[in-house]
Amino acid sequence: MPPLRLLHGFQSVFTATAAGTLEDAAIGIEGDRISWVGPLVDAPEADEHINCSGMIVLPGLVDCHTHAVFAGSRADEFEARLAGANYTSILEAGGGILSTVRATRQASEQRLAATLSARLDDMLLHGVTTVEIKSGYGLDPATEYKMLRSARQPTHPVDVRRTFLGAHAIPKDFRDDRAAYIDQVINTQLPLCAPEADQIDVYCDRGAFSLEEAKQILSAGKEAGLGLRIHAEQVAHTGAAKLAAELGAVSADHLEQIDDAGINAMATSGTIAVLLPGAMLYLKDPAPPVEKMRAAGVDMAVATDFNPGSSPVRNLLTCATLACVTMGLTVEEALLGITRNAARVLEVADIGRIEVGAIADLAIFAPPPGEPATPAVLLQYLGGHKARHVVKDGKFVVQNGELLGD
Repeated sequence: MPPLRLLHGFQSVFTATAAGTLEDAAIGIEGDRISWVGPLVDAPEADEHINCSGMIVLPGLVDCHTHAVFAGSRADEFEARLAGANYTSILEAGGGILSTVRATRQASEQRLAATLSARLDDMLLHGVTTVEIKSGYGLDPATEYKMLRSARQPTHPVDVRRTFLGAHAIPKDFRDDRAAYIDQVINTQLPLCAPEADQIDVYCDRGAFSLEEAKQILSAGKEAGLGLRIHAEQVAHTGAAKLAAELGAVSADHLEQIDDAGINAMATSGTIAVLLPGAMLYLKDPAPPVEKMRAAGVDMAVATDFNPGSSPVRNLLTCATLACVTMGLTVEEALLGITRNAARVLEVADIGRIEVGAIADLAIFAPPPGEPATPAVLLQYLGGHKARHVVKDGKFVVQNGELLGD
C-alpha cells in the first residue's frame, strides 16, 4: 500500500460534488488518488502530515477550450479592432485566423512544442492541471498533424487533451473551391490526425463553415472514433447548437446567438454549453442567454478560449470571474464550470472534483490579504490568483508558488 499523506488545515475545500464546500477539512492522498476527505479530527492515521493552514483548495482546474498551439503575433489586429474593425471583416480580408495560419505553417514542431510548454507552465502556476488544445492554425494536412504532435507534451505535469480542428477556416488557396477543402479535411487531414486527437471540432458560423459542411465533417469524425465538439452560434445564429445535440456532441461552445430551439435540444441531449467570456469581451459580443440555459437545465462549463486574436487570455480564474460579471453565472456555477463540468466536456473520468477515488489533482490558493478563505473571493478579485501549491496525480508540482523540477 502507498503511504497516506494527509493535507490538513484547509479553511475551505470546494469539492465540486454534492458535498459542496467543506470547512476546516483535510484531504488524504494515497498514490495518485484521493483516499479520504473530511474533518481532521476524523482522519485516519497518516504517514505524513502536510500543513495547509488557512488555504482554499479547489480541484485541479480544467481549461476545456483553448487554441494554445500557435506561432506569430496578432497585436496589429488588436489595434485594428480598437480602431473599429470587427472580427469578421478582419477574417474576410485574410487576417485573423489566416494570419496565424501563415506563421504556424512556418514554425517547426520543436518551436511550437517549446512555446506551448512555457504557456503550460504559466497555466499550471495558476492552478490548471488539465487543458484542451485544438489544432486549426494549419489548415493543411502536414501542419494540422504538426500542431497535434507538438501538443503531446508527455513530460509536462499538465495533462493535455487534443482536438482536431481542421475545419477552423477556409484557407486562402481554397476560397474558390470550398468543396475541395471539405474533401481534404475529411479524407486526408482526418485519417492523418485522428490517431493524435481525442475530439474533433468545427467552427460553424457566418464566414466559416455552413451547417451542412459541419454535419459532414463531424459525422466523419464520429466514425473515426473522436468525441464531437462545435464552435456554435457565436457571430450569427446557424442552428449549430441544435445540430450538436442531434449528433450527440459533448459540447457546443460560445452560444452568444443561440435560440430557444437550440437550448431545448441541448437540454434534452445533455450537450454541455461551454462559455467563453474572454472572446465575448474582446469581440464586444452580447452575452449568451445564461438564464434561459439555466432554466432549461443545460449544464455550463467555462474556458479561456486562449488564442492570439479573439481571446488572448490564459488565466482560467479570470474567465470564471468574467463569466459571473458579464454573463450572470453564480459563483458555484462558475467554479463547477472550470472543474467538474469542464472535465465532463473533455470526457476525462476521475478529475475535476475532490472525493474519494478521484485523481488527486488539487489547486491550493491563499486568500487575498485581509479576506476570508472562501472560494468566492477567488472570483471576486479579478486578476488571476497564482496558486500557492498544485498537486498533480498525487504529487506536488508547484510549491510556494514555484514550479518544481523532476
